[in-house]
Amino acid sequence: MIDIISLGCSKNLVDSESLQRKFQKNGLCCVIDAPEVTGDTVIINTCGFIEDAKQESIDTILQFADAKTKGQIKHLYVMGCLSQRYREELQQEIPEVDKYYGKFDWEGLIDDVRCMMADVRELKADSHSLTGEGRGGASAYIKISEGCDRHCAYCAIPLITGRHKSRSMDDILGEVREKVSEGVKEFNVIAQELTYYGIDIDGKRHIAELIEEMADIPGVHWIRLHYAYPNQFPLDLLKVMREKDNVCKYLDIALQHISDSVLSNMCRNTTKEETMELVRQIRREVPGICLRTTLMVGYPGETDEDFQELVDFVKWARFECMGAFAYSEEEGTFSAEHFEDNVPAEVKQARLDKLMRVQQRISQEVMDGHIGKTMEVIIDREEGDYYIARSQYSSPEIDPEILINKEDGMLNIGEFYNVTITDAEEFDLYAKIL
Repeated sequence: MIDIISLGCSKNLVDSESLQRKFQKNGLCCVIDAPEVTGDTVIINTCGFIEDAKQESIDTILQFADAKTKGQIKHLYVMGCLSQRYREELQQEIPEVDKYYGKFDWEGLIDDVRCMMADVRELKADSHSLTGEGRGGASAYIKISEGCDRHCAYCAIPLITGRHKSRSMDDILGEVREKVSEGVKEFNVIAQELTYYGIDIDGKRHIAELIEEMADIPGVHWIRLHYAYPNQFPLDLLKVMREKDNVCKYLDIALQHISDSVLSNMCRNTTKEETMELVRQIRREVPGICLRTTLMVGYPGETDEDFQELVDFVKWARFECMGAFAYSEEEGTFSAEHFEDNVPAEVKQARLDKLMRVQQRISQEVMDGHIGKTMEVIIDREEGDYYIARSQYSSPEIDPEILINKEDGMLNIGEFYNVTITDAEEFDLYAKIL
């Protein structure tokens, strides 16, 4: 048995699932993020984006290095963003790991593990280890590109992933058709910067064309878009979102800040006025859209006035979903080399707490506004007395969920139903099946 522990974002999960499928094709039993490790081989897919994520990855490696020393597991491998960036240091500091791989050479793992486990070649693939585990195999992530050509001052992603590289449209659409044949109905489209799709192929943005082609594939029930960039946003994508019923009215677009001075220091290539106009245009052209964004507090040089501007912006924009985090300096980035990290940690935390309190009030009002509405939902899993579901306005694992009492009747995981929202909490809705 091989256990894959996938840390970080959904883009890492795509790599973990790809590795899993390759193991299964080689006759090796493999599971991702099982409740507890049961095999003798562990592969950790690490994240190296921000300090907290790096620390979680290091702690996880140390935990399993200790387990290997105690004889609880036999083999330990590490891959992903952290080892892409710090392979030599990790090899020196945690030598218990059998081998380190980066973000792009992890396929070498297959030969290494296959040779090491030659005596268990007859094992059959675990029937519960499909893409979308826990969602009946009905949901999948589709990664359309790798890397990023944006050079935001604080971000280490280009240092890890390299330049933006789009997959061919035929390759992506072929994967979608294959997954539909396997029972997948919901497709979460991801990239470091999805609006750049196609730029490296012929100098043009083809994200709208790609999503339109995906939407026309029979069996594709939902398509949801993650990780857009506001500068030069391809407005033709909004027409596709508005006109294609199976393209979710949902957009994950990281805005980071609103103060012109902070945006300039971040090298975001946009302004407050342009950002606000884009939000207006998105809401105008796609009525009822759910906007998810991510914001940062405590960036070097952020003043009290800059932060208040950000608070006022959140109150104005009323994002349906919002995440925020405090700036942490990442070595090798423009910010680390050119700006002093001069906002005290306690100020960062106070600002983060205040911003999230503002958003919590907005979130509660948004959730209350759903009461009495009818929505189509997909059933993700069972939990206690409830079926846990999501609407088109919720991405797996990060957004509010919908709870349906099992007393309403037996439902099937991975199937779609119409429900009426009966009650709301800050982060959850309650519903009855129609």
